Amino acid sequence: MDAEMRAVVSDSGYDEPGFAERYDRYRPGPPAALLDLLPPLAGVLRPHLVVDLGSGTGLSTRIWAARADEVVGIEPSDAMRGYAERATGSANVRYVAASAYDTGLADGCADLVTAAQSLQWMRPDRVLPEIRRILRPGGVLCAYAYVAVQTPTWEPEAAWEAVLDRKRVLRERLGLDRERQLWPVSRAGIEQSGLFRFVRELTLHGVEEGSGDRLVGFALSEGSMTTLLGAGITEEEVGLDRLRRVAATFADPVPWWISYSALVALA
Repeated sequence: MDAEMRAVVSDSGYDEPGFAERYDRYRPGPPAALLDLLPPLAGVLRPHLVVDLGSGTGLSTRIWAARADEVVGIEPSDAMRGYAERATGSANVRYVAASAYDTGLADGCADLVTAAQSLQWMRPDRVLPEIRRILRPGGVLCAYAYVAVQTPTWEPEAAWEAVLDRKRVLRERLGLDRERQLWPVSRAGIEQSGLFRFVRELTLHGVEEGSGDRLVGFALSEGSMTTLLGAGITEEEVGLDRLRRVAATFADPVPWWISYSALVALA
């Protein structure tokens, strides 16, 4: 890793003890629709190689195990990658300690490159050329992120949104985001790179089950929350105490409807 990427990993909170396990347990997984959507867009029934950038604990990587010949996760965080290796039992899935700017993979080797909740951590002028380099002509990039979660009741979302709003205010007050640069992911940005023939923006949906415990765990699975609490902010100050009270009212799992935004680009 170069110095900038090393600093990004260090400041993310992802290397904190116990964070990787919490992340893998509570975060939403990828929308299952991607498994059926992306291979035909790349002109294949079964991808030969899927590369997952910023693969974290492997949530977005190991779903491809039964649908591709080979899957490679690129993850610079030792803690996240180590958890991914322990959590993945498929022989055709492996993880590489590398930056998304320099994957070490061969030119034109991949049918699909995915980036789940990760592309905003990467400089577009550095990562997009590397993605285009490893994609074969006709290969597909898909960068996606969850944007909304809805349960069958209103109160959990209200408490969740209050925590997110308070977290943003407190991080700004403490200057925690001053040194960390996130790069917006947009259709226009990918189109302006001139590296892809077509770019589309899609909305996808998935359904998972979650309890109140998962909602609290979800809040604590964000690096921005981990580093905020590590800076001395209490759970009460950020609203986690109220979220816990609301979450305690639904102990049994209920459906979570999860919306995702996806950018799909053709090499």
